[in-house]
Amino acid sequence: MKIIMLGAPGAGKGTQAIKIADKYGIPHISTGDLFRSNIGNNTELGREAKQYMDAGKLVPDELTVRMLFDRVSNEDCKNGYVLDGFPRTIAQAEVLEEEVGKRDDRIDFAINVDVPDDHIIRRMSGRRACPKCGATYHIEHVPPKKEGICDSCGEQLILRNDDAPETVQKRLDVYHEQTQPLIDFYDKRKILRTVDGTKDLQDVFGEIVKILGD
Repeated sequence: MKIIMLGAPGAGKGTQAIKIADKYGIPHISTGDLFRSNIGNNTELGREAKQYMDAGKLVPDELTVRMLFDRVSNEDCKNGYVLDGFPRTIAQAEVLEEEVGKRDDRIDFAINVDVPDDHIIRRMSGRRACPKCGATYHIEHVPPKKEGICDSCGEQLILRNDDAPETVQKRLDVYHEQTQPLIDFYDKRKILRTVDGTKDLQDVFGEIVKILGD
C-alpha cells in the first residue's frame, strides 16, 4: 500500500503518517529524512543535493525523486510506504507519477488531513517551548502547571518565531498557492480521500483506518 499524505502545515499529517506506518508495518518517508540521510551518509545523491543547498538553490524535483526511489527500492518498502512532505507541487506530483508509472506501479491513496486556517493558527500559536531544556507545551491542550513556566526546569516559556500567527499565516498562504492544487490533481485520479483533521488525533486516525482497511 503506497500512500501520500496531504494537508497544510500544522494539520497533523506527519503524526498520522507515523501512526499509519506503525499500524501497517510500512516505512514513513519524509523528504527531510531523505536529505539528512543522503547528506549524512555522503552518498552520491547527497553530495549532488548538497551542492544545490550550499549555493542557496532549491534541489531539483528530479533529484528528490531519485532519492525517493533509491529509498523505496529497499526491502522494507516491499509492502508499501507513506510519503510525508512530497509531493508539494503539481510539478513534483507529475514527476512522481511518471517515475511510478515506469515501474508499472501506482499510488493507492492520497490522504488529505483537512483543517481550516483559523484552527491551524490557533493550534500552532498556542504552542510554547522551553529555550533551556526543550520541553514543549500548549496553552490549551498541554499547559504547564504554572502559566508561562517550564515544569521541568522552571525557565520562562517562549513562543517560537515559527509558531507566531503572522508566520503561520505566511506558510499557509504558500501552501494554498503551491500545494492545495494537489488535492484536485489526486481527486481527478480517484485516489483522494479527505478526513476531518479538527477531530481528536485518535478519531482522525480511526477515519484513516476505515479508508485503508484493517
